[in-house]
Amino acid sequence: MALNPCDMDIRKLTDDLSVAPQISPSDAAAIAAAGFQTVICNRPDAENPPELHASQLRTALESVGITFHELPFDGQTMTPEVIVQLREMIAAADAPILAYCRTGTRCTNAWALGQAGVMDANSIISAAATAGYDVSGLAPYLEQKITL
Repeated sequence: MALNPCDMDIRKLTDDLSVAPQISPSDAAAIAAAGFQTVICNRPDAENPPELHASQLRTALESVGITFHELPFDGQTMTPEVIVQLREMIAAADAPILAYCRTGTRCTNAWALGQAGVMDANSIISAAATAGYDVSGLAPYLEQKITL
């Protein structure tokens, strides 16, 4: 189910975690009004113009009382270490949590891989599908928990 404060495309994966495409500093008040306590940036600054860099989002979100974390990665740098770090970041964060990247897919894929061995594969695939993301291609990897 998509949550749409300020026309943002926010999609719920779990009771504690939603994902979204790129947000902007002007979305901060709507994100706070939607009840989010934590935002996680999974998008490297190199993919964005300066006004959408993580530092700009951090300033805007912290000004409305939201905790901001950065864990930028792309398809080349989404390693087991990053997946475990995201899983731990989500587990330790105040919920509800909003993670964002370019389209929400990268966040969803990393979340799905991080849930491998924690949730059963069908539940992971179903949660992502309900949010509009197809992670079925990850099915062979969703049976075994990623550890370091």
